[in-house]
Amino acid sequence: MSSIVRGNTTNYGRPIGILMLDTHFPRVPGDVGNATTFSFPVVYRTIKGADSRRVVVEADPALIQPFIEAALELAAEGCRAIVTSCGFMAIFQKEIAAAVPVPVVTSSLLQAGMVYKMLKPDQIIGIITARASSLGEKHFRGVGIESVPKAVYGIEDTKLGKTFFEDLDYIDLDLAEKEMLDVTDRMLAEHSNVGAIVLECTNMPPFARAIQNRTGLPVFDIITLINYVHNAVVSPEYTGHM
Repeated sequence: MSSIVRGNTTNYGRPIGILMLDTHFPRVPGDVGNATTFSFPVVYRTIKGADSRRVVVEADPALIQPFIEAALELAAEGCRAIVTSCGFMAIFQKEIAAAVPVPVVTSSLLQAGMVYKMLKPDQIIGIITARASSLGEKHFRGVGIESVPKAVYGIEDTKLGKTFFEDLDYIDLDLAEKEMLDVTDRMLAEHSNVGAIVLECTNMPPFARAIQNRTGLPVFDIITLINYVHNAVVSPEYTGHM
């Protein structure tokens, strides 16, 4: 193997670029917006004006171009894959991916189809989202899961949900965990055939372990997906013995 290396960017070793909404609520470890969540370097870019309401409630198509432009910048800087910080960007997956030369992950929901294929035929996917009333067929079509059997439950009526949509500067983590478990319990009480859970919201992974401990089910979120993509764009080197 040649010892010569080549490059044409200023910075290196940052494989994952993350496009952040323009928000200010706390991002604790496990959240996509906290760099210590990851065991590898990430680089952030904030999309000015892309607040929770414009993305989640309005699904404003005027945001597509700013996201594309930021993704192109990160790709030009050496990022090997681009991720967004809100699962509701699923509605624009096809448009952004078509315009960017590296893989684009707009939403944790991208993995729901794969997860469903792992389950028994009589089981369904349980999706927990920031706002169930706003998550619909356009989002599901965006990531190709419109035909996947699923139950969708939201946290819009909780204090945690209020934190996101009102962009509060604090989170009561104990209360947030209770609220996440409460919605999980309700979902499973009403749909006993849920075989796996997908957390749509990129702020929910800090509570994935508590949900798994409560339910015994596999829990997929944006962090599981980013780790998967990272291993695909930065292949690990294996060492060991026989």
